[in-house]
Amino acid sequence: MIAVEISEPGPPEVLRAAQRNVPDPAVGEVLIRVVAAGVNRADVLQRRGLYPPPAGASDIPGLEVAGEVVRLGPNVRGVAAGDRVCALLTGGGYAQYVAVAAVQCLPAPQQLTLEEAAALPEAFFTVWLNVFERARLREGETLLVHGGASGIGTTAILLGKAFGARVLVTAGSAAKCAACLELGADEAFNYREVDFVEATLRATGGKGADVILDMVGGDYPGRDLAAARVEGRIAVIATQGGARAQIDLGLLLGKRLTISGSTLRPQPVESKARLATALSEKVWPLFSSRGLKPVIHARFPLADAAGAHRLMESDLHIGKIILTV
Repeated sequence: MIAVEISEPGPPEVLRAAQRNVPDPAVGEVLIRVVAAGVNRADVLQRRGLYPPPAGASDIPGLEVAGEVVRLGPNVRGVAAGDRVCALLTGGGYAQYVAVAAVQCLPAPQQLTLEEAAALPEAFFTVWLNVFERARLREGETLLVHGGASGIGTTAILLGKAFGARVLVTAGSAAKCAACLELGADEAFNYREVDFVEATLRATGGKGADVILDMVGGDYPGRDLAAARVEGRIAVIATQGGARAQIDLGLLLGKRLTISGSTLRPQPVESKARLATALSEKVWPLFSSRGLKPVIHARFPLADAAGAHRLMESDLHIGKIILTV
C-alpha cells in the first residue's frame, strides 16, 4: 500500500509517500480500506518531532479515518466486512489501509459522505470526553470555547448547541468569528481586538462561563479563572500557547473552580471503547434528528499531505482539513 511517512523531523516537506505492507488485523481489530483521513494539530507536532507516537503505535501519522471494513481479525463482534465506518486511531491514518481495534470504530452516519465522516472521530471523542464528561456541561449553561474556528472548536459549537447550552467562542479574525456565529455560536470574540475575560463577563451579566474549553494554554488558564463562573469547570486539552501557566489560587479557591486536563491518544483501548459507546448512544442519532455535519475547510489528496500541513500551520482554516485516499 501507499502511506505517507515522516522522513525526519522538520517542515511539511519531510512528509513523503512510501510503500508499506498492508497491516494484518490482530485479535479484536479490523482492516479498513481508507477513503479519507483527518488532519490534526497532533500530526503537525509529530512531524516536527515534538509528539512521538505511543509505544506500539504506527509511526505513520494520522489519528482518524473513514472507509470500508475489508477484513476482520479474530474475535471481532459488532462490525462486518463491507461496513462503512469511521475510526479513532493512535496512528497510521495517512495510508490506503489501516488496522484498528473494532471497538474504536463507529458507523459512518448515513447522512454523511465518507470524507465528512473522516472529520468526526478525533474532534467528537475529544469534545465529548472533555466538555460533557469531565466538565459536565448541562443544558442551559454557558460554554466558552477558545479556538472556536478549529476542528475541535466547531465541533464544540455544534454539540454545545445540540445539548442546549449557550456557546461563546474566541477566534483570531472577523471572518472566523463570523463563521462561528453562522455555525450557531451565540457570541464570538476576536481575541486580537478584545479581552475575552471582559467580553465573557459582559455577555453573562458578570457571572462568567460555566464551562471553558481551553486548547491554548500559556497565559489562558490564568485568565480562564477570571472568566469562569462560581463552581465553573475548565478543561485544558492542549498547550499551543505554552505549557506553563500562572494562576491565582485565590480565584480558584474563592470560586470553587475545577480544572481538568487530558490527552486522548495515549488512553487505553478500553477507555476509547467506552467513549465510542457513549457517542453511539447519545450523539450519533443527532446526525439524522438535528442534521449535524462537520465543517470541512479543505480537501487534499494523500500525496499532498505536505500541503494540508502547510494550511494547518497557517491557521487560516475554519473547521477540518481532510486527506482523500
